[in-house]
Amino acid sequence: MRNIVEPQEAFPYKPPSELIRQKYRHIFLITTPLQPRLFKTLFDKVVATFLLLLSLPILLLLKLAFLIEGWLVPENKGPMFFFYNAVSAGKIIPKYKIRLIKLKYIEPEGAKRGDWVAYSAEWTPDSRTYVGKFVKKFYLDELPQFYSILKGDMSIVGPRPLAILHYERDLAQGNVTRKLLKGGILGLGHINKGTSEMGNPQFEYEYVDQYLKKSSWGLLMLDLWIIWKGALVIIKGGGH
Repeated sequence: MRNIVEPQEAFPYKPPSELIRQKYRHIFLITTPLQPRLFKTLFDKVVATFLLLLSLPILLLLKLAFLIEGWLVPENKGPMFFFYNAVSAGKIIPKYKIRLIKLKYIEPEGAKRGDWVAYSAEWTPDSRTYVGKFVKKFYLDELPQFYSILKGDMSIVGPRPLAILHYERDLAQGNVTRKLLKGGILGLGHINKGTSEMGNPQFEYEYVDQYLKKSSWGLLMLDLWIIWKGALVIIKGGGH
């Protein structure tokens, strides 16, 4: 088995400060996942269906690019999709993604088990394929997760679902947000990617707090604002 060192980039989340614990004391008292909200759920289903259909031409072009690159550079060939086990609202789910790295950087036994560590060489220099570099830059590797949203495993907006080992670490250091809410493609914290605020748990607790306080319609309006901010990050090519 290849000895893969976990990169720091894989887990930038910080423990809750005493200020967070005091301000959001009511959140730490919740022990079960929060109930779905009507408009948020309907919006997720409709948008996931629409975007899956809209992304089909993109996925077909990417598949063609994968095949061409694999033909020109044999070491870069391999399946386009993969998954590892992650946690969403305290439940283990398959987190689907588009493969970014060469097969030689993937630990095969771990991949069979759905372990995130098998794919953790993503940050190793030269590990990514040419198509993988482009895919990551514009977050296209997240497209398969709209299928997870359609299934009900995820939401468009919510805390990012973490691999099991990262979820357990996050829980052990005192964070509870990912135990309460479905994981999302975008979140209040994620739209700060690339800034010093990335990984600040304040944003995740603020979102849970708003989830509890806002009406179903008000929560949808907040989600739309987060989606708009996230779209600006994607357009700028902020993936890395």
